[in-house]
Amino acid sequence: MTMIPPIVAAAWGWSDQAIVPLVGGLINQTFVVGERLAVLQCLHSVFDGVVNLDLEAVTDHLAARGMVTPRLIRTRDGHGWVDHDGLVWRALTWVDGESLHAVPSPAWAEAGGRLVGRFHRAVADLSYDYKFTRIGVHDTAAHLQRLRDRVDDGPDGDLGRRILDAAGELPSLPSIPSRHVHGDLKISNVMFRREPLDALCLVDLDTFGRGTMAFELGDAMRSWCNPHGEDAGSVRFDVPIFAAAIRGFLDVAGDLVSTDERRSITIGLETVCIELAARFAVDVFDDRYFGWDTTRFASRRDHNRVRAEGQLALGLAVRAARDEAMAIVSG
Repeated sequence: MTMIPPIVAAAWGWSDQAIVPLVGGLINQTFVVGERLAVLQCLHSVFDGVVNLDLEAVTDHLAARGMVTPRLIRTRDGHGWVDHDGLVWRALTWVDGESLHAVPSPAWAEAGGRLVGRFHRAVADLSYDYKFTRIGVHDTAAHLQRLRDRVDDGPDGDLGRRILDAAGELPSLPSIPSRHVHGDLKISNVMFRREPLDALCLVDLDTFGRGTMAFELGDAMRSWCNPHGEDAGSVRFDVPIFAAAIRGFLDVAGDLVSTDERRSITIGLETVCIELAARFAVDVFDDRYFGWDTTRFASRRDHNRVRAEGQLALGLAVRAARDEAMAIVSG
């Protein structure tokens, strides 16, 4: 989508001519309003409009605790979002900063880890019942079953079987508490400042909810510790990046997490790599969910095939370094 419906822009008193696409993101379509006046987003159909009430409640809480965060901009008539032609639109305040697709060095990872620690300190006393819940987002067994149901005898079936074989060797997660979580801490959802180096705030705020440290930090490390990104043909688990990120997080919030939660970060990291490999592989068959780069790939299926292979390889790399990663999270 490159054109904004005029009725949508008018809800906030903006001209649709002053709104341009912002490249990036797998799910929502994002636009910049004017000279970085605001961000306008068209939400993926998986999100109900009430997710914006959750965003507003949590970011109000974060701001009250002194954290930098995007804030919901209500329409001129006070609504939190606009429904138009079956799509949900919302506006957020702009936060100056730099978004990355790969971690440049351990120093950046440590800064990001400290921000995540500050976030978890800030929400530790949050009392809120979410209006929108993503059902089964980290239901690993369900994602694997969906893949199992689609595996066939073709080349994509071979990919699926290799993912399922890897899943069969995953260690069990310990029993740990549910917490308020961001829910999608990939590195591109952390906004940085270069001079002096600091992590400013978290973005992509539709995923707030209840979850565990296993998937909150595990998914973060999945993204942060693969310097080649999800779309590369080769992957690597960068242990120094992992160590720096965990050090930053534990320096700020280490007293909030139990021994089992620390252990679960490593197990969750391995698990979420295989889980996401399965999700990408399912979309190779279904061809309907994840966004894809039309400049580099001939189809959504081609892009998701590369992503699935990459996440499988990353999960196996984490498995090979499991003992070292466990020692890091244990302090």
